[in-house]
Amino acid sequence: MIRVLGGYQTDFARSWAAEGLGLFEMLREASLGALEAAAVPAEDVQVAHVGNLAGELFAGQAHLGGMVASLDPAWAMLPTSRHEAACASGSMAVLAAMADLEAGRYDVALVVGVELMRNVGAKEAAQHLGCAAWAGREAQAAGFPWPALFAEIADEVDARHGLSHEHLARIAEINHGNALRNPLAQARSWTFPDGCFGPDDTLNPVVEGRLRKYDCGRITDGAAAVVLASDRYGRPGPVISGWGHRTGPMLLKDKLATPGPYLFPHLRRAALDTYERAGLRGPEDVDLIETHDCFTVTEYVALDHLGLTPPGESWRAVESGTIAFDGSLPVNPSGGLIGLGHPVGATGVRMLHDAARQVCGSAGECQVPGARTALTLNIGGSCTTVAMFAVTAG
Repeated sequence: MIRVLGGYQTDFARSWAAEGLGLFEMLREASLGALEAAAVPAEDVQVAHVGNLAGELFAGQAHLGGMVASLDPAWAMLPTSRHEAACASGSMAVLAAMADLEAGRYDVALVVGVELMRNVGAKEAAQHLGCAAWAGREAQAAGFPWPALFAEIADEVDARHGLSHEHLARIAEINHGNALRNPLAQARSWTFPDGCFGPDDTLNPVVEGRLRKYDCGRITDGAAAVVLASDRYGRPGPVISGWGHRTGPMLLKDKLATPGPYLFPHLRRAALDTYERAGLRGPEDVDLIETHDCFTVTEYVALDHLGLTPPGESWRAVESGTIAFDGSLPVNPSGGLIGLGHPVGATGVRMLHDAARQVCGSAGECQVPGARTALTLNIGGSCTTVAMFAVTAG
């Protein structure tokens, strides 16, 4: 079994460049913070994996594994590597570390995800992030590529099943409300005037298509890290009991052309893979979910694909209150990407860290009472790469 011995998340409200700091300092805080939380000495770490999307574009910096090897004298010859799969980069780093441990190559691994994004303006950041779509073939005329592509997903949901913005607005409201409890959330000190989540063009202006300001995640700086270990290391901790990883075609139009009851069959398959590997019947055996909500429609689509409702009926989980913090299956008690923040390369690692904290009962004001099993869903691109983990109390 692979166990999560401890982890760390930076404050997602910080603007690191404004403090004269960058990727190295972010990696250092998260990595050394995870070691301290796990009570693991640096010399016990045998391999490190880094998740990052666009260090070259935002900071002119690649080869981030070399930076990790510079963080502590004990790591001067540490084997490291960097992984990229758009917004699922952190989860790819986790999967690589798990494979190392399961193969018996190593007993202890550090996984750290990082993204510096607030050192440029919003328009430039949006264009940098557009590299995770198929450059030159989609979203070419959009001012903001990702809101435009996910607005297309919302249109497809509407065409197939109907889609009310009231349900998207409720998802935004829940996640921002959850973020107010989280001392590390980007939006923890924000205020929300009455009507701001609805179709008010002043309070909630359109960004692209049918997606409005509060339907969209924000540009975030941040890093997160976890220390993973095999049972050979002899330490207790939450267990990664199941996982799923599938990839669909790169172009959104090709994915949307795939037939079947589910909008993204490969996402549904990843969910089933995860449940099967973890020995879970489905969401009825899960106490909480940390899911990708780069946009409200992303979470909306995830709800039926994860099995909370039949295909096309995600609205039922929203209207019933199932996904609320005090609901029967809370979704994004951390605040999610919309409320907590979305430093792209760090998100998958942050989700795993939060899932482990929940099943340990150490999630503070975000704690779901009695949580023993948590699920994460991390998505890269226009639902191109999907990765999931089930985490259970050790």
